[in-house]
Amino acid sequence: MYYSIRHLTKFLYSNPVSESMMETRMHPRSDQNQRCLTFHLSVSPRCRVFSYRDHLANQVHHFDIPGQHGQLVIVAESLVEVQPAQLIPSFLAPDAWDELDSMIEQGDYWEMLLPSEFAAATPVLDALAEELDVCRRDDPLMVLHQLNEQMFKHFEYVPKSTKADSPIDLALLTHAGVCQDFAHIMITLVRSVNSATHAWIEALIPQLGWVGFDPTNWLVAGDRHIRTAIGRDYADVPPTHGIFRGRANSELTVAVRVTPSEGAPALDQEMPVPEDWSILVEKAQALPEPPALTTRQQQMAQQQQ
Repeated sequence: MYYSIRHLTKFLYSNPVSESMMETRMHPRSDQNQRCLTFHLSVSPRCRVFSYRDHLANQVHHFDIPGQHGQLVIVAESLVEVQPAQLIPSFLAPDAWDELDSMIEQGDYWEMLLPSEFAAATPVLDALAEELDVCRRDDPLMVLHQLNEQMFKHFEYVPKSTKADSPIDLALLTHAGVCQDFAHIMITLVRSVNSATHAWIEALIPQLGWVGFDPTNWLVAGDRHIRTAIGRDYADVPPTHGIFRGRANSELTVAVRVTPSEGAPALDQEMPVPEDWSILVEKAQALPEPPALTTRQQQMAQQQQ
């Protein structure tokens, strides 16, 4: 299956800012069962865009806009080929825990096992681990399947109920959150039994390698899941991360469109752009209207004329 992906991000500032510096992680990865065939990133105001690979082999683009501007628009377009996902069984052999311990001892996975910025144990999470009986039992894969289901049933998906930098305790106490909260909580729970963006988790499983689990939707990650970046938690994989110079508040707007097709367009042929997407991009790039003049400002303008 082929997917054309279009991702639009817009930052609208309450006052013009004098400089913006930004990193983006929107370039789909080429690994395991997926391959990124084309990728294009456009920025408005126009600027030079540079790229590098981070320590986890994520493709990172970065740019600096030094001139004054009232908004920043980023449009990422890519074409990805996704192979059918491997079938994941319901359980493994009884000695799977021993095999996993041997893999961890012989491999370099320490970074994925330690607490990280958004995925660290707390007393509230420890209480949840006890309630859900998260411990070494059965086999690693069976524990993960059960935890994936428990997370889906224990928490309610509520858009905008948390922020990107919210601690996991907020979702734990309210029993509600967004996909990254589900992922952060499940990552921390899984790390507690010493097993190694939409956000989901991947765990290292004997005989199978890295297997993805999506607790937000109670799914095993398959060909509907396209990897953009991987990391220990959200701090390693934000789609946009940057700062601006100036005194202003920013308003964020994001839109994503994924279009599947059974065949791939020729690489020298531009992907067709749906009309509604073109209109959306055009509106996003339109300059914000100037604020309305107050009565005092109108009088002063008339006097100057």
